Amino acid sequence: MDRSIRYRVLLFLAVNFWVLPIFSQEKKVVFIILDGIPADLVERVNTPNLDRIAAEGGYTRAFTGGKRGGYSETPTISAVGYNSLITGTWANKHNVWGNGIEEPNYNYWTIFRFLKEARPEAKTAIFSTWLDNRTKLIGEGLSESGHLELDYHFDGFELDTITYPQDKDKRYILNIDNLVSYEAAHYLKTSGPDLSWVYLEYTDDIAHRFGDSREMDHAVQIADEQVGRIWEAVEYRMKNRKEDWLIFITTDHGRTLEDGKDHGGQSDREREIWMVTNAGNLNFYFQNEKPAMVDILPTISRFMGLKIPQEQEMELDGVPLIGPISITQAELSETETEIILTWKPMEDQGKVEIWMSRDNKFKTTGQPDSYSLLGEVEISSGEFRIQKNQLTDDWAKFLLKGRMNTLNLWTGKD
Repeated sequence: MDRSIRYRVLLFLAVNFWVLPIFSQEKKVVFIILDGIPADLVERVNTPNLDRIAAEGGYTRAFTGGKRGGYSETPTISAVGYNSLITGTWANKHNVWGNGIEEPNYNYWTIFRFLKEARPEAKTAIFSTWLDNRTKLIGEGLSESGHLELDYHFDGFELDTITYPQDKDKRYILNIDNLVSYEAAHYLKTSGPDLSWVYLEYTDDIAHRFGDSREMDHAVQIADEQVGRIWEAVEYRMKNRKEDWLIFITTDHGRTLEDGKDHGGQSDREREIWMVTNAGNLNFYFQNEKPAMVDILPTISRFMGLKIPQEQEMELDGVPLIGPISITQAELSETETEIILTWKPMEDQGKVEIWMSRDNKFKTTGQPDSYSLLGEVEISSGEFRIQKNQLTDDWAKFLLKGRMNTLNLWTGKD
């Protein structure tokens, strides 16, 4: 065989049977919410399965609750935290302020809708000890959520009071959590959906009753065992199906400092959460700063290679925790004459564009807002000043656009 022909044949075989399979691994994601476990507690209690996953990627303390004292301040309440995770926005946008979930703003899409809109063939699943996660937060089947349908759901057992009679010790919730975790492990192992949410409740119920206690320590250890069986299913898929899996485990809020029984306020311990992941390319922000609940959605999106519509991406309050980013920690302050926008650079060189919109149609109608470019500065400057006489009213929203990500800020009252 001619040497040049042989070379082309070998190159073809290498690319198609060695290189391409490496780069074309299917991307799968599962995220788990363990309700109401403060960071100091998960660090103190023996959690071998969480530790095992963190050893593959990382662990960090993080926060929920939005900007304390600012326009995005968000109650440290369960459903509010879940919705901040699955929409990548704080409560001033997604409009869930309590566990009643009265009027969610579905203009801010969930990660499930982002995936289904981009890839209708993708498979989604939820395994949950609370039915409202699917029916109200995700809004399955509702016109407001684009009639989004999940491919598989395993939830609603808390409403079956015959099979799971309610008791003051919340053993029925523990039994449901176990059922949910076993089914999640089985389904992930056998079916491998592209995106899955697992929610387990028992730890929050025990904390409300006993607070910081031996009972709560034990509940956390049980939750760790439940995570372990799910992680084993993920490991099986990665080994035997050669899939690339991302797992994120977090909690929705911390607890009060006094006794650990309550939550909902803005104290440090109530706002402080934690994250465990197997991600291998965690960035400086994850490893050295304090990420936010809203950072998980853009992380999942980047991992899966999702193309989020620009008008939606501009509204996200989080930044990816994997791969390169340009700017973090956007802040807005005011003097009598100026509005000062600041950020922390994650790159040594580059520019930051500052855009402004005087309306908020997106929040009310879901339609894109009109932005005008105010200027461009070196990323290293870390700030941009705006004269207040440039504004015609008290309301404005600002977009800080770096090379790898954007941040947004509001001023005034919407």
